[in-house]
Amino acid sequence: HTLQNSFANFGPNSTLGDFPSTCHGISAAAGKAGAIIGAFGFLYAAQNQDKSKADAGYPAGIGIKNALIVLGVINVFGLLFTMLVPESKGKSLEEMSREIEEGEEQPNGVEGV
Repeated sequence: HTLQNSFANFGPNSTLGDFPSTCHGISAAAGKAGAIIGAFGFLYAAQNQDKSKADAGYPAGIGIKNALIVLGVINVFGLLFTMLVPESKGKSLEEMSREIEEGEEQPNGVEGV
């Protein structure tokens, strides 16, 4: 069905949705990989600093308190980097990228702001 649809709409239109789909897939995969790394990383890092008090089969870690401090610092960095992203203020992606200038008509019939 996909092959038939691609040939029926041959040209840029058929591949238009592939790039965003791929990027969403990569983003979702990266998020899942980060969650796995974070979960297992925290499990190892939260082990007691004294090897004799760590859970069986795990190396000594930095302790729960220090592991939570590290996670908190990472969260603060995430907050700071998020604040660096400019606010869209209700503008479309085309307006923000200056593909459509002010006053010019957008493809959906709405004038630019």
